[in-house]
Amino acid sequence: MRLDAVVKLGGSLHEVGAASSTLAELVSLTRSSKLLVVPGGGPFADAVRRACAEADPGPSAAHWMAVLAMDQTAHQLAGLQPGIALATGPAGIEAALAARRLPVLAPYAWLREVDPLPHGWHVTSDSIAAWVAAELGAARLVLFKVVEGVQDAYGAPLPEADPLSAIQAGVVDAHFAQALPRELECWILDGRQPSRLRDLLSQGRARGTRLQPHAGGA
Repeated sequence: MRLDAVVKLGGSLHEVGAASSTLAELVSLTRSSKLLVVPGGGPFADAVRRACAEADPGPSAAHWMAVLAMDQTAHQLAGLQPGIALATGPAGIEAALAARRLPVLAPYAWLREVDPLPHGWHVTSDSIAAWVAAELGAARLVLFKVVEGVQDAYGAPLPEADPLSAIQAGVVDAHFAQALPRELECWILDGRQPSRLRDLLSQGRARGTRLQPHAGGA
């Protein structure tokens, strides 16, 4: 399976009302690129956090509840635009790509079968997307956020940063530096400006931050 990019669609894009327009741009890109969307948990993950704050079931139960929140977001996203197909694992992803549709991953069944990541709130959909991209041999991982990247002291996105710097800035989860393979190209882009992914795919660069190990961060 050849994937030009795994795109993690941050749940925060729902909060700013950008999810549908971002998906429309991704669907248009399927004419020339093979993409996979890994959703964040969005408001469903927030509900899990509230439930666990009221009655903590332990890290493993909370982990699977949060992954199920990603499934709920995937079902929601799959209904927002035509040209999208819900996928639960590699076979479904491959079928969607063959049909020239944009696959959106509902990851629970796949993750439950292989259980590749630690359980805890330090592991979010960021690390899950990194694992998925590595497992599928994707050319790159793109994290769509509501920030332009890891920012400098003036609020501008740094062209490059270390994954640990992204963790310290609160842009990715605390496990991300361990989840991201050294050889996997990774970018943080503003999901409110999805055309930047088009720039990245066509030009190899875009306004945002490329995460590189030991690229000047902590």
